[in-house]
Amino acid sequence: MEVTPGVMTLNARTRALAEHLAMDSFLSLDLSAVNIGPLMSTRRKGCLKLLFWFAVADLVLLFLFGQIYFNLGSNLTLWAFRHSTAPLEVKTTRGWRAVSEVTMAELGEALREQHLEQDFRWCTLPVRRRATTPVQSFVSSFFGAEMNIVTISPNRFAFTTSFDSSFKGTTARERMSTEQAHFTIVANFREPNGKPLGWVYHHGQLVHRPFPEWTGVFFVKQGRPWFGPKSLLDEVPGPIEEGTQGYPSVMKNHTVFSYVDETPNKFFDGKKITYRSLAGMRRDGTIVFVLSGDGGVCNVAEVTELARKLDVKHATLLDGGRALQYSIRSRFGTTHFQAFNTQFDFGPRWMRPQKSPVYIAVKPRQP
Repeated sequence: MEVTPGVMTLNARTRALAEHLAMDSFLSLDLSAVNIGPLMSTRRKGCLKLLFWFAVADLVLLFLFGQIYFNLGSNLTLWAFRHSTAPLEVKTTRGWRAVSEVTMAELGEALREQHLEQDFRWCTLPVRRRATTPVQSFVSSFFGAEMNIVTISPNRFAFTTSFDSSFKGTTARERMSTEQAHFTIVANFREPNGKPLGWVYHHGQLVHRPFPEWTGVFFVKQGRPWFGPKSLLDEVPGPIEEGTQGYPSVMKNHTVFSYVDETPNKFFDGKKITYRSLAGMRRDGTIVFVLSGDGGVCNVAEVTELARKLDVKHATLLDGGRALQYSIRSRFGTTHFQAFNTQFDFGPRWMRPQKSPVYIAVKPRQP
């Protein structure tokens, strides 16, 4: 169609008019009348919700880190009950019973078997202290507490000391891998410089000097392991093949030594609630370990009474507290217990890994 110059078509005029009206409408728009409050409020709530979930995720990751490297749940239990005067109780088929009141039969029934093979058994034992504060109630309900009971017959298993050639600090996990053992546990106390505190025998040789104050011993004579007071050294014939000192010895011939409840000294505080490690033996030579598990903190009288009611004849304590660590090989694979950090090296000195120089390793006898 031919268009005459200076003359607009109808469509062109309509478009021009629409554009003019639209511009006038825009210029006359009162922006203050637009309510954007709900939009901003929604966005603000969304940001706060996102920040909340980020904080929750951080707390979960922090807890998992603490649980893996510092056994956080167990140490919260220790912290909450460290001054408790309530007695340690065992969960029996009749309910919770104080360790001092439970019978040998009830204690045997309370054990929860985790692993059983010929001459090797691992059980857990649920324990608690009655909560008297809100913090104790929360910790008890959230984390729980248990002891570990390991019984080993020397008929099929050999006991030996295990350590790095220079007595460099290592872990139960590392000793288990090195020895290909079924069970490893920290043995000697250690000096501030990390060296063993007490004598160590290995392959019939004295490889570290004695510490006169220690009253407990582990030793092997004629291929048989013994745990108890050092007087056993003179009563059992033969040279020492493997061995370490412990402290203190707590029982001989089923009789608990009176100093278990005596006033603390610089080496020993029997009334302190902490991680405990007791090694003993029955009349038939079966070795019994009564060990603090997660949250299973106790004093010396309590761990000794448990051992006595498990028919232990002689017993000594091994290194406990923050240093306690042990590894158990079972049908689940390998279970590692550590009272405190043993792996992650960072932070101030008190957070550094707990590594000990000498361990006891238990492994199948060679055919």
